[in-house]
Amino acid sequence: MRRPRPTRPAVQPRRGDRHGRHGRLGRSSVVRPPLPPLDGRLDTFDLHVGSAVELLRSMWPDLRPVRIEIAAMPAHADPDELPRWLIDTDAQRIVLFRVPIERLLERGHDDAVHRRVAIEGAVFRAAAQYIGREPWEMDPHHSDE
Repeated sequence: MRRPRPTRPAVQPRRGDRHGRHGRLGRSSVVRPPLPPLDGRLDTFDLHVGSAVELLRSMWPDLRPVRIEIAAMPAHADPDELPRWLIDTDAQRIVLFRVPIERLLERGHDDAVHRRVAIEGAVFRAAAQYIGREPWEMDPHHSDE
């Protein structure tokens, strides 16, 4: 004699809202929604400055106590030349001016790669000026041959 099959209800009972279709708990709301990428001009400028400063501080102990700040524009500028940074050795401070660094690029050199090179170059030149060296001397493998 055959055993009767167990009967299943026509409609499955609904799982809780936190369960996925495989019976696992869903992720918490802390990880959703994903954060937007850092792709704004201010964010990328800060990121490029930060990575260049971190590299310089690891190579030059003289730069470790120096505060490196970012400002949009200089308060007072020479009408003939717009400064890209300000060095204040008494206060141990370097101020980088974002707008002149980013916006005064040559025509045709205003893409993301050239902008990054300009930002990192300004950081290196300002740091070199602060410690009294030439920018190419900032490389610890530089030789005076």
